[in-house]
Amino acid sequence: MTIEARGLTKRYGGKTAVDDLTFTVRPGTVTGFLGPNGAGKSTTMRLILGLDAPTSGTVTVAGRPYAAHRAPLTEVGALLEARSVHPGRSAYGHLLALAHTHGIGRSRVAEVIEAVGLTEVAHRRAGGFSLGMGQRLGIAAALLGDPATVILDEPVNGLDPEGVLWIRTLLKRLAAEGRTVFVSSHLMGEMALTAEHLIIVGRGRLLADTTVEEFVRSAGRDEVTLRSPQAGRLRELLAGPGVEISGGGPGELTVTGTGAPDIGLTAATHGVPLFELTPRRVSLEDAFMELTRESVEYHAQGVAA
Repeated sequence: MTIEARGLTKRYGGKTAVDDLTFTVRPGTVTGFLGPNGAGKSTTMRLILGLDAPTSGTVTVAGRPYAAHRAPLTEVGALLEARSVHPGRSAYGHLLALAHTHGIGRSRVAEVIEAVGLTEVAHRRAGGFSLGMGQRLGIAAALLGDPATVILDEPVNGLDPEGVLWIRTLLKRLAAEGRTVFVSSHLMGEMALTAEHLIIVGRGRLLADTTVEEFVRSAGRDEVTLRSPQAGRLRELLAGPGVEISGGGPGELTVTGTGAPDIGLTAATHGVPLFELTPRRVSLEDAFMELTRESVEYHAQGVAA
């Protein structure tokens, strides 16, 4: 089941939170939804789930608006706010209440509680849950109806390393089963390990709709850091069309436009000793920061001590 947004726009008074967004999220892959704070990610997810009405444009899941699905929990599972649980209700009670709205049996409630690792605390009040436990409960609610589409907003927030690994494995498994998986996150390293496709927004507008591999590749060339007592000589030998060389510390150079094997071969051929030869690949974080540089709404400033 695909998620399709066409010309999606949402304005709140004079502020445009989502600005003419058009994209498609397809099944069988984990699609990461990225953007700086204030980029419109949460608003877009609310529009998909019918929690807000678009000012203009449309967004559908499996060809229909979310509200048009007769049993939405069995079509779309979502986690937007993990703390949207009555604090006096137990995890089991919360999920059972949701299950009753769709005719889902008690056995499924017990199944998702076990799947997210909350069996031992299933009958404790959710108000006493840690942030990570609350996230697990929210994910259990999203999976309750065994939906074909899963939408999660910052699912690893508050999870420990084991929990982060669990979420990563879960998302990949859901996608491998042919489900549509749409996940927002600020953790670029985690998205690089989890997502295959990216939709990136900034100030409400679409900035990129591409694979992780293509996005990183298009961001720029890899760098190589080297140290040598004859750095000046090596700079002369490496200089050429398309090669950029900058100085670092004493005897240190940063080179783009040629790879570590060629640098090492050039140094060996001319008898130039190398103390270090370290390639550094462009990361998803590097590519993201470069793309969204002009779309960041809140810039941190240095504070004097």
